[in-house]
Amino acid sequence: MEKYITDERTGLKYELVGDYYLIAGDDEPEEDQPIGVWGQRHLRYLKEHRRVRYANLLTNGKMNAYFADIDRQAEELFLRLVKQMADAEGITEKLKASNEGKAYFAKWLLKHPEYTAHSTSESG
Repeated sequence: MEKYITDERTGLKYELVGDYYLIAGDDEPEEDQPIGVWGQRHLRYLKEHRRVRYANLLTNGKMNAYFADIDRQAEELFLRLVKQMADAEGITEKLKASNEGKAYFAKWLLKHPEYTAHSTSESG
């Protein structure tokens, strides 16, 4: 089956999604952007609790861009909060590099296990 078809009678473009043809947007298909942990969590939330919003994103062709943007915003917020928490605790790069800092960080993680599951990628 073809990925895209055009109805000659109506002029509408359709895109094959799974087993069904859905109306495609006027512009070119969106390019895939990577979606990280925050975008994946939001996707799961919409699928489970906001099905109409999820269906609208799916049919209008903006889903990947939407979740990539959500992921980018959430990652920026997460990094900002971590920096603010580090500043409030008096944690510096010099402290993190020292053995004393590593011991402090290990104790802090024991008190805050919710932060051990998230790892950030260093992207320029």
